[in-house]
Amino acid sequence: MRIIVNGQQAFGRACLEAILDKGEDEVVAVYTAPDKDGRPVDPLKELAVERGVPVVQPANYKDAEVLDGLRAWNADLMVMAYMIIFVPEEARNIPTQGSICFHPSLLPLHRGPSAVNWPIIMGSAKSGYSWFYPSDGLDEGDSLMQWECDIAPDDTVIDLYFKKIYPFAVDSVMEVCELFRTGNPPRIVADEAQATYERRCTAKHAKIDWNKPVGQVYDLIRGTNPSPGAWTTLNGAQVQVFDCRREPGDGISSKVTAVSEEGVTVQCIGGRIRIMRVRQAGSDKMAAHEWAAQAGVEKGTALGE
Repeated sequence: MRIIVNGQQAFGRACLEAILDKGEDEVVAVYTAPDKDGRPVDPLKELAVERGVPVVQPANYKDAEVLDGLRAWNADLMVMAYMIIFVPEEARNIPTQGSICFHPSLLPLHRGPSAVNWPIIMGSAKSGYSWFYPSDGLDEGDSLMQWECDIAPDDTVIDLYFKKIYPFAVDSVMEVCELFRTGNPPRIVADEAQATYERRCTAKHAKIDWNKPVGQVYDLIRGTNPSPGAWTTLNGAQVQVFDCRREPGDGISSKVTAVSEEGVTVQCIGGRIRIMRVRQAGSDKMAAHEWAAQAGVEKGTALGE
């Protein structure tokens, strides 16, 4: 089977490597986003060049020249792995069996660019990934296959994506190819009544309100760790909060209840958060107790507004 791999970053590279190493299909071309000045070469492009696979980097997929170029590969399937450029229907349908796309959620849940962050922030107990037949809507279309995993109570974005979703998703790319190779890939019709869409999770969503229930605060911190990074303020200055623990305890919310080498403990509604790692503007990440010593944080200090 003749395949075009279209994507970016580490996931795109890993999928390309899996297909090349298996050797059952021919990767006729790699498509990826144009290079950006001052940024390293994209990992997917880097591997393609190393392995002698032709690389194409169009700015869009609407120009006639780009569409003609896609047709010239006589591809059977386009595997879309970590996409940042929209590919319209005319381009997606050029391979004889169309295109298949990866998304790190159980579609139609959590459509959008921050599909790993939001399930954790919302306190969900399940996530996973989908390979789906993309339409012109964002992350819309029927699914080819789905894989489900638990979100543990202390999982961060790193735990959910890099330790759970990512390795199994890379392994699954060969199963995806096999389903198309046999000529009868399944379709799981999306239940639009269950669909959700969340916009990109940014710093404005990651602001901590210590006057909320402790579970909500904890989920926000772990659901934005490491990016975009939850944050609070001390005397008006922003401080990002990363590693933390949830602990029992009562008191006045937003107040620091203890400072030790184990961290800085802050009261919320119905419980406490022990902050263990932070980053001030313009500095590297540091242990919370080191920050507390520098910033004068002690028992009774108020964080946030």
